[in-house]
Amino acid sequence: MTAEPVAVPHVVNVDLTGRTALVTGGGSGIGRACALRLAAAGAAVLVVDRNVEAAKAVAAEAGGRAEGIDLADAEAVDRLDTDVDIVLNNAGLQHVAPVPDFPAERFAYLHRVMVEAPFLIIRRALPHMYARGWGRVINISSVHGLRASPYKAAYVSAKHALEGLSKVVALEGAAHGVTANCINPAYVRTALVESQIADQAATHGIPESEVIEKIMLARAAIKRLIEPEEVAELVAYLCTAPAAFITGASIALDGGWTAN
Repeated sequence: MTAEPVAVPHVVNVDLTGRTALVTGGGSGIGRACALRLAAAGAAVLVVDRNVEAAKAVAAEAGGRAEGIDLADAEAVDRLDTDVDIVLNNAGLQHVAPVPDFPAERFAYLHRVMVEAPFLIIRRALPHMYARGWGRVINISSVHGLRASPYKAAYVSAKHALEGLSKVVALEGAAHGVTANCINPAYVRTALVESQIADQAATHGIPESEVIEKIMLARAAIKRLIEPEEVAELVAYLCTAPAAFITGASIALDGGWTAN
């Protein structure tokens, strides 16, 4: 990476004692940071990840529970415990290729994980939230939910679909004390971003050493990667009482990318 990680202290006073949270993709990166932040605020956290050992490790840190499933498996998703107050749809993956070369099954797989699974989880969680008169649906979208980039047909279209789902949930949930929002980060310092570097270099015909500067940070005004903990702080804020009027929003956390 091009810069040292930035320390991110907990600056939001959040008390989630008595609340429960489900975090997908919670075994690493953004999901891990969010699971630990919600747990630090007092929430009981269910960490969901395809890598069950990673999920268990984070759950142990958070004092919560772990579930290892592939979110592309709809039957497995329907077995999750969704009697929760907070749903954080974070799990995601990437595939970089021009549209003519993009494998159809890979396209479908990304959509199952990043659109269908969030829908199935939200669909089953809402009755519990409605019954309690409080709920938070937080979807980790992306700057690519607001802007497109070449060679990312599945990811960009999935994130745009997640944006639409989030807005519908916001409209339907408003009368029940439930908010739904998207957080739209640019490139975050995670293994997912690191894994893209070789593919991006090959696709764009540049050395791997130039990918972060010339591709990932090219459109941002602030020239550094986002820390997972910065996303987690915004997630925590959306669970506070002062954030209760924020719903149906797409909150850019992109260092000025979408200001262009």
